[in-house]
Amino acid sequence: MGFGAANIMVGRQLGTLPAASADPGIDPASVALPGAAAAPEAGHVFDTVISGGRLIDPETGFDALGDIGIDGGVITAIGGVGYLGSTVIDATARVVAPGFIDLLSAEPNGFGEWNKLADGVTTNLAMHGVNNYAAAFFRTWTGQTPLHFGGAWHQQFIRAVDPEIASAPEDPLDEAQLAAFERLTEKNLRAGFAGVCFSPEYAPGTSYEEMRRIAATAHRLGHMSYFHLRHSEPGTGPDGVREAIQIATDTGSAVHLEHLASTGGTEPEAMAESITLIEAARASGLDVTACVYPYDFWATTLGSFRFALGWPERYGITFEDLEVAGEGRRLSVETFEAAQAANLLVAAHGTIPEATIELALRTPWMMVGSDAILTRSLNNHPRSSGCFARLLGRYVRERQVLDLTSALAKITVQPAKRFETMIPDLTRKGRLQRGADADIVVFDPLTIRDQATVAQPELRSVGFDHVLVEGNHIMRFGQLDESLRPGRPMLSATPGL
Repeated sequence: MGFGAANIMVGRQLGTLPAASADPGIDPASVALPGAAAAPEAGHVFDTVISGGRLIDPETGFDALGDIGIDGGVITAIGGVGYLGSTVIDATARVVAPGFIDLLSAEPNGFGEWNKLADGVTTNLAMHGVNNYAAAFFRTWTGQTPLHFGGAWHQQFIRAVDPEIASAPEDPLDEAQLAAFERLTEKNLRAGFAGVCFSPEYAPGTSYEEMRRIAATAHRLGHMSYFHLRHSEPGTGPDGVREAIQIATDTGSAVHLEHLASTGGTEPEAMAESITLIEAARASGLDVTACVYPYDFWATTLGSFRFALGWPERYGITFEDLEVAGEGRRLSVETFEAAQAANLLVAAHGTIPEATIELALRTPWMMVGSDAILTRSLNNHPRSSGCFARLLGRYVRERQVLDLTSALAKITVQPAKRFETMIPDLTRKGRLQRGADADIVVFDPLTIRDQATVAQPELRSVGFDHVLVEGNHIMRFGQLDESLRPGRPMLSATPGL
């Protein structure tokens, strides 16, 4: 069957989902990274072929039926039909897309990575900060995880534990501590971390000067800064956005604002104001982006400063609005104290209107990240297991907030391009192109959905048939091969001392 004839079948194969819409001028042979080797000659037998799927490359806009050929963990041909392979994966009536990049996860733990894979994630970036030093982190997980992994230097964690800096979260740092922090920041960015994450809400003693100096150190080395913003109470989010933008102005640093719907503007009006502030900053030449998770409630631990005295009045919620993750138990005035003493993570129902999420998702530069990884305790937000299937199932298929290609871009090529100046390996990820790494997901656009709930955050997403990590077939027909560990460290561009 010819390439054009194959495309005629798209509508029948994909049911009610909008059919492939490739620009007729896009030649499949041109869907390639710069410098990619020429496609093999006709008759070549690929290591693996993905056959007959709807191929979507969010970077080029290529969207058509065809085959993918993979050799040695790299895509070596795309868009033709009838490829020969030692292994052939039938993708009829399925979407074939780049593996997802979770830009706002937590570090690997030997457990939650499998639920990430079941949600389509092939690269796990802990840009909310790694609770470790860079050398130890990369040494611990290299060769031990199924996902590619990396992360950011974690200001909140380090200011609490490092012997030269250690300080109570509500206390500001003195000059000696700041100087030590600058030295450690450079050392750990050179050892593989990508950027610095600040969490002034959870370490309220963090001064503007502390953030400015550490961000300036990162910027000097070509690294960006991430912000869990200072304010989360209704109506206050835009103030935190202003503070982060001022850091970008004063240091020249690129900045990324994390989970904007929980700390940058929970109400639609505040989200609209924050988006306006960010767009004005971008128009002025500053490099500012943000991300959200697609859920209408936030969750955090009861020992955090968010639950300091007076929280019901600040957030407009009650004890009964709090549900213990992994248990499904609602709190009360009588049970709150014990739960807080145990520092349990709770979901705060009714805290993020769905209109806020939809407004954020419609913003072109807004990306999507989970802000979680499942732990053995199961005391986790369901976004640890279902973030990406929820985006594609609820907000693309059901609510039609954005089209499929735009949604895929927010979890593939946009995070890849955001971080690739720091992490060169990302230039080959987040794309479905010749020369790209064969990190690939195959899913059913008509059935993909999240299943995880607050009571059962461990429930895996459904609708994913196959996941490949650099050509390693780690999910087959929805079943994970937990013997494989193909994940590689995503090191920054300044490794070593």
